[in-house]
Amino acid sequence: MAGLLRRWWLPARTTGLLRRWRSCGPRHGGPGRARRLLLSQLFQPLNLQASGEAGWEGRPGEPLCQSQKLMLQGGLIHPASPGCYYYLPPTVRAMEKLVKVMDEEMQAVGGQKLNMPSLSSAELWRASGRWDQMGPELFRLADRHGKRYCLGPTHEEAVTELVAAHSNLSYKQLPLRLYQVTRKFRDEPKPRFGLLRGREFYMKDMYTFDASEEAARQTYDLVCDAYHSLFDRLGLPFVKVRAATGSIGGTVSHEFQLPADVGEDRLVLCPDGHFAANVETLNGEQTSCPTCGEKLTQTRGIEVGHTFYLGTKYSSVSNAVFLSPENKPQLAEMGCYGLGVTRILAASIEVLSKEDSIRWPSLIAPYQVCFIPPKKGSKEEEGGAALLERVYDDLTEALPHLAGDSVLDDRTQLTIGKRLKDANKLGYPYVVIAGKRVCEDPPVFEVWNQNTGEVLFLTKEGVIELMSKVQVP
Repeated sequence: MAGLLRRWWLPARTTGLLRRWRSCGPRHGGPGRARRLLLSQLFQPLNLQASGEAGWEGRPGEPLCQSQKLMLQGGLIHPASPGCYYYLPPTVRAMEKLVKVMDEEMQAVGGQKLNMPSLSSAELWRASGRWDQMGPELFRLADRHGKRYCLGPTHEEAVTELVAAHSNLSYKQLPLRLYQVTRKFRDEPKPRFGLLRGREFYMKDMYTFDASEEAARQTYDLVCDAYHSLFDRLGLPFVKVRAATGSIGGTVSHEFQLPADVGEDRLVLCPDGHFAANVETLNGEQTSCPTCGEKLTQTRGIEVGHTFYLGTKYSSVSNAVFLSPENKPQLAEMGCYGLGVTRILAASIEVLSKEDSIRWPSLIAPYQVCFIPPKKGSKEEEGGAALLERVYDDLTEALPHLAGDSVLDDRTQLTIGKRLKDANKLGYPYVVIAGKRVCEDPPVFEVWNQNTGEVLFLTKEGVIELMSKVQVP
């Protein structure tokens, strides 16, 4: 432990900056300086309960799952109408971070981001056959002139029409990989489980156009690999399973599932990893792995991603063609690839959290670190409060990428223990406390790693060094 209390040496440039910062005087706001984020001023209406107490129990008869309960109690969402929620500021922060990670992965495989209208004309959907096929799941409406539309749950028709409108597309411009992150709509008959099954949600959907089936299947594998990378970066225990193509169609489909008891999909898995499938794809009672013969195990999962090889199902309807090397029009081979943005947020909380404490993938936590000063009137308050504020200010100036990710719990009328319990329930990856050892020379701060349960005792320089390893998108 003594090693943790030694002076942490920083690069000369950083040390020089720290010396200059020490002479700057008070640090609350000011030109060019990050303003402290005070917990009391954040719009995050908390309904945190003591262990064992009842919390927000939803509407009568509505089933609750762990993620829904924790998100409601933690001030992350607020119910608007069945299947629709207000996303409060911490949730929007987490969602924006997740979208940044998705952008990185999609652009790494050549994705180009665009935005398509939520309103889609009935003519497009009738041409593909899905206006009738989707049934009551499709939100339908008419404008004042009687023209029919739907609110898009997905955009295969729209993106294919867009590409078809550019009839001079050359094979040299392929593969074309277009994606968006937008709000989607689905008239669920029984919305439930908060953001896991709603009528309004955010999704990342990519649509790809290739010159041949072989190239399209290579694109399919490439995007699936990008999904692997995304879930690995988030630290989520996913499984890729063979899936049905459903109303979207195509000939090949896979789901990315997070195993969870509350999941709506039933999965069968080979214990050695040779085979995984959604049970809806099985013929009869398949109980053993077709590769190794091992008995298949069953589990339930939350679908967080879905991929489809579409072939020419949509390009043939809209005549989405490109000019071949022989200057002849040829139908583009397509694929589509979805990730549930808001569902990943809720599913992450569902599979990572403890019974009464939120746990986020560290990369997308709304805030990375919470600072807890001494209780008002305690013997540590006189010097400890200012020392902790100095750590906050020096950290956010030394590590500006954490300036918006650091929260000061200024509810000093509460004990440190109460605020630490709240911080644990809200899922900050790190908590820095000015406790009894803040009066030592040099001052020592208590640092909790919420995801590992590890507690360190560090000087100010040690805190900054530890936080320098924290990644944010």
